[in-house]
Amino acid sequence: MIARSEWNSTDPNPKGFTAFSQSNHALRFDVTPEHAEGPTPMEVVLMALCGCTQVDVVSILKKKRQPLASLTVYATAEQATEPPNFFTKILLTYAVTADAHGPLSRKAVEDAVALSKDKYCSVSAMLETRADITFEVDFGGQEPLP
Repeated sequence: MIARSEWNSTDPNPKGFTAFSQSNHALRFDVTPEHAEGPTPMEVVLMALCGCTQVDVVSILKKKRQPLASLTVYATAEQATEPPNFFTKILLTYAVTADAHGPLSRKAVEDAVALSKDKYCSVSAMLETRADITFEVDFGGQEPLP
């Protein structure tokens, strides 16, 4: 995998950086207090964690034939107070909603989340070398099956 990030002194935003992926996608980083042009690199790390685990959990729940209508993953993180300000604690909240075919199984959802965290999510595996990652599942008021 290849990536690069570019900065130029002629950029109108002296704290703006543009990153490019191997698949030719671009992402604008903005380290100004306003973040008007994009997220900071650390925000992107949290976004990547949410996306990585979300892909896993959706795939696992589909294989388990769970009636999943939606999944939103939220990350709340604490950072070290001294540089480098790496993440020390991350709480992932998985907000799941069942479709019209019936309630989700609590066990199926919690097992899918645990499999993502412990086996499949490479972003989580990297971050866990420094951060304590915990999770909770929010069924949005819908009572899940056991």
